[in-house]
Amino acid sequence: MNDLWTSPFFGIALSILTFWIGVKIQTRLKSVLLNPLLIAILLIVLLLSICKIPYESYNEGGSVINMFLAPATACLAVSIYTRIQILKDNWLPILVGCTVGSLSSMGSVWLLCHLFGLDEAMTASLLPKSVTTPIAVEVCQSHQGIVPVTVIAVIFTGILGSILAPYLIRLFRIQDPITAGLSIGACSHAIGTSKALELGETEGAMSGLAIGVCGLVTVIVSMLL
Repeated sequence: MNDLWTSPFFGIALSILTFWIGVKIQTRLKSVLLNPLLIAILLIVLLLSICKIPYESYNEGGSVINMFLAPATACLAVSIYTRIQILKDNWLPILVGCTVGSLSSMGSVWLLCHLFGLDEAMTASLLPKSVTTPIAVEVCQSHQGIVPVTVIAVIFTGILGSILAPYLIRLFRIQDPITAGLSIGACSHAIGTSKALELGETEGAMSGLAIGVCGLVTVIVSMLL
C-alpha cells in the first residue's frame, strides 16, 4: 500500500478527483460559498489525516501539478489579446488602478504585520498574498519568507475574493466590466479570475491583465523593501 502513496500518480489523481467532486457539489447546490478548490483542499487534508499519509508522499504528484501553474497563468494572455483594443483605449486607468490596488494590498499587510508584532519572515510571507502563486513564491523566497505560509495566504485570498466578488460588485453597483475585472484580478489573482470569466469575457480578460500588472508592481516594490 505504501507504494501507492509514494507514486506521483496518487497525488495527481487525488487532486483531480477531489476538485471534480468540488465542482459537482457546487453545481448541484449552486452556492458560491462551496468553492471547488476549497472543497478539494478540505477533502485532501481529511484523507491524508485519516489514512496517516505523509504530505511528502502526496506532494510527489502535487509538485507535478505545480509545474503547470506558471504556464496556466501565461495562457490568460489569450483572453487579454481578444480585448486588446480595450487595453489600448484604457491603458492609463488600468495601469494606475492596478498599481494602487497592489500598493494598497501590500501596505495593509505590512501595517497589520507590524501592529501584531509579526517577524520579518512572516511579513515577507504575507506581503505577496494578492498575486498569483508563481510570483508570490518567488517574492517570498527572495526575502527569506516561509513558502507554505505564502501559498496558504494566496489560496485563501483567492477563494475569499472569488466568493465575495459577485456580492461586492452588486453592493457597490459596478456596471463597468473593465472596473469589475480589474478589481477581481488585483485582489484575488487566478482563482478570482476564474470567477471573473463566469461574469463575462471582458471581466475575465481584464482580471487576467490585472494579474500580470499587479505581479510586476509587487515584484518591483518588494525589491525596494
